[in-house]
Amino acid sequence: MPQPIRIKDHEKDARLVRGRVVFGAIAVVALICVLIARLYFLQVIQYEYHSTLSENNRVHVQPIPPTRGLIFDRNGVVVADNRPSFSLSMTRERSGDWQQVLDVIVEVLELTPEDRVIFEKRMRQGRRPFEPVPILFELTEEQIARIAVNQFRLPGVEVVAQLVRHYPQGPHFAHSVGYMGRINEKELKSLDPVNYSGTHHIGKTGIERFYEPELHGQVGYEEVETNARGRVLRVLKRTDPIPGKDIVLSLDIKLQEAAEAALGGRRGAVVALDPKTGEVLAMVSAPSFDPNLFVTGISFKAYAELRDSIDRPLFNRVLRGLYPPGSTIKPAVAIAGLDAGVVTASSRVYDPGYYQLPNYDHKYRNWNRTGDGYVDLDTAIMRSNDTYFYDLAHKLGIDRLSAYMSKFGIGQKVSLDMFEESPGLMPTREWKRATRRQAWFPGETLILGIGQGYMQSTPLQLAQATALVASKGVWNRPHLAKTVEGERPKDEDPMPDIILRDPSDWAKVNHGMQQVMHGARGTARKAAIGAQYRIAGKSGTAQVVAIKQGEKYDRSKVQERHRDHALFVGFAPADNPQIVVSVMVENGESGSGVAAPVVRQIMDAWLLDQDGRLKAEYASPISAEATAREE
Repeated sequence: MPQPIRIKDHEKDARLVRGRVVFGAIAVVALICVLIARLYFLQVIQYEYHSTLSENNRVHVQPIPPTRGLIFDRNGVVVADNRPSFSLSMTRERSGDWQQVLDVIVEVLELTPEDRVIFEKRMRQGRRPFEPVPILFELTEEQIARIAVNQFRLPGVEVVAQLVRHYPQGPHFAHSVGYMGRINEKELKSLDPVNYSGTHHIGKTGIERFYEPELHGQVGYEEVETNARGRVLRVLKRTDPIPGKDIVLSLDIKLQEAAEAALGGRRGAVVALDPKTGEVLAMVSAPSFDPNLFVTGISFKAYAELRDSIDRPLFNRVLRGLYPPGSTIKPAVAIAGLDAGVVTASSRVYDPGYYQLPNYDHKYRNWNRTGDGYVDLDTAIMRSNDTYFYDLAHKLGIDRLSAYMSKFGIGQKVSLDMFEESPGLMPTREWKRATRRQAWFPGETLILGIGQGYMQSTPLQLAQATALVASKGVWNRPHLAKTVEGERPKDEDPMPDIILRDPSDWAKVNHGMQQVMHGARGTARKAAIGAQYRIAGKSGTAQVVAIKQGEKYDRSKVQERHRDHALFVGFAPADNPQIVVSVMVENGESGSGVAAPVVRQIMDAWLLDQDGRLKAEYASPISAEATAREE
């Protein structure tokens, strides 16, 4: 049966269409309202935020690192300057896959896998966001050209012109001036993030580190307009940095070279002071190294060679080398005995070649096994008589001996601007009880009287102790900086001068030290032959390995590096001291035979003119009458 034909309802269809049109119109109007509201929110409510964000995409603040201060010797010779150099820098946030970019750099510049490892290590070090990191220094013209040609493959990489620290004197001042190196993560946390923006190197050792704030200066900045690729279009504003301060050292390069020549290639240390001011005139730790290797990054191989060398060129023997002072300490012990009143200049001790404590069988040997007979203070210093100083130390006792030696700077840091200095060791009863959990024994006091036992000192401390004898107890801390931007360094923690009950005691010890050099039986008289000025000195020997009771030192049975160290301290002219010299020659064995001639050469270099004559201002010639009287 056929279906009925449905009649189309036009009214219903019209209502449906109208409903859809109305719904669509409402939806469109709603979306337009949302868009308008969003535009209002972005353009009106958040106007300040987005305008600033937009401006920051176009304007950048770039730090301008200050020019580091220069360092000169006392005569104006440059020992540390800044040399222009081109470096390759990379900003990780702008490089995308930065490790792939490093691969491209190695490929373009034809570098080694070791270089690639170094680059990655530098990029992973702590740094501030969007801060360029130098990865390669001292680019050649060919390398710069290759980078320019392949710039499209190296996003975030640019060639930057900058000043790099340079040490034109090479190894001469490596242990005094020190060197600069890259800022590590530990240093980055402690540095001022603003002032060190754009700075990638910092003083690591020596003067470079101690005077880092003065040498660095104050950072500047400039606001620059950049395009979408980060290229600078123009400079909008600039504030110039404040350069670091220049430093003039008290060191004299000619005396430094003379001291190095006097050592003759042997391992050792030399320090020369002006006793009237505390200025360090020469400071040598041999062997040395080239500090320029560390400025832009030393290779693993080169550093391993320096670090593992048996001669330890990186070790600062002047400031960190700890040695028993040996007989060089005897002048200070003599001052202690005189001032404490336990001896006088005329007190005599009989020396049979050894010393024994009352009720003890142990014999403390004098270096002269046959003995010197009756000796007074003058003879004891001249002959370096151990027996006399054993007896003197016993009379003083450990408490007074330690107290007096501390006044001379033994067992403490003595310098003004050498942060690497070791304090050494002046033992006391309390020290031994705390560290060894033992009581103090009388025999230990005896050997301290001749500079052996637990006592440890640096060549600088021995020089300062000798300077105190030369200056009659006036303390002037040793310092390397003569002036910082024209101003002399100030001692904020001065040491008290040594005031004796009888000031003439200084002259008595001074005369004994002169006898060492000019007396008929002086232990170092050969080193003073032909001198045009009077020298006051004292030799010493520091044991490296102990020998058994009753045995004699036999160099043929001792390995070369186990032989005794040779020491000598002295000042000249004796009646008007202008220079104090302390010398330590490792395994040199004889202080009077090896170290004393080194001291003499250094004194000649300072006190004599080009014609080999004593400078007029230092004149104190040895009179024939005085020489005859001594003999």
